[in-house]
Amino acid sequence: MMFARSILPLGLLALQGCVGVQSILDPSGAEAERISILSWLLIIFSTMVLVLVCVSTAVALFGNEGWRRRVSGERLVIGGGIVFPVVTLSILLIYGFFLVGLGGTTAAPDGRLRIEVVGERWWWQVTYIDETGRRVESANEIRLPVGQPVKVELTSADVIHSFWVPRLAGKLDMIPGRINTLTLEVAKAGTSRGQCAEYCGGAHALMSFYVIAMPEDEFSAWLAREAGNARTPTGEDQAQGQAVFLSSGCGGCHAVRGTEARGTIGPDLTHVGSRQSLAAATLENDVAAFARWIRDGQHVKPENLMPPFGIFTETELSQLSSYLDQLR
Repeated sequence: MMFARSILPLGLLALQGCVGVQSILDPSGAEAERISILSWLLIIFSTMVLVLVCVSTAVALFGNEGWRRRVSGERLVIGGGIVFPVVTLSILLIYGFFLVGLGGTTAAPDGRLRIEVVGERWWWQVTYIDETGRRVESANEIRLPVGQPVKVELTSADVIHSFWVPRLAGKLDMIPGRINTLTLEVAKAGTSRGQCAEYCGGAHALMSFYVIAMPEDEFSAWLAREAGNARTPTGEDQAQGQAVFLSSGCGGCHAVRGTEARGTIGPDLTHVGSRQSLAAATLENDVAAFARWIRDGQHVKPENLMPPFGIFTETELSQLSSYLDQLR
């Protein structure tokens, strides 16, 4: 009874990994669906092999003399140890190639939208290019229209990264000087979480992002807003915060369209207040998180390339955070 009580919570905890925004077992994209089918096939096949091995081991240890002779016979060794794995693994390999590669059913992108994603240390530069050639800069978050295949071009500005959104597709490396292409097609509205899947240095574990799938009309309206300039501060604190931002050199690294800030070293902050998270999915997005990141970013995300800013008074920090939060 005590054993059952201790196992049950562990089992429930393990099942939490089967659902959620970053679960490969809860697919929401066409490619992820095929990967999920192949994964379950391999899990079932491996379980059957494990059961057969355990049964054979039990017979060899505890069976009668007749069964022991059968288990140790040359026919079983050749059939079960050579023929069976060669045949079954070959079939699985061919089926895997067909399912994920040649047999893929993902529609080709129609050219209405493509997205460039550049891996940086340790954040994601995201650029949307629509059918007119208009480029819209963003960072650390990708939005997609539901049901529309979108071409995503992946590269890196520094070291090798790897783009992986388990609910939507398999991972693909991002290599400096090379563009790898991935097609994402999301079946339903919702949020998925992605992660850099290739060790890229100190803050690698905190290099994540969210993918938000939206109905096509909502996505079009969002992209039109995202292409616009930053909101003009309306409150006194926010106006003072903008003055602090521009006078403290923040614009040397960050861009805020519609202002003098045109930096390209760090993420574009034009609409940072409307994103799901801060610091590449490290913090929730609110005024307190902005203040914490500015003042104590090296403790929040060790070895990130933004220096800590201890120069601001509490009032200045509050004003600056309020300004950034209203950039929506």
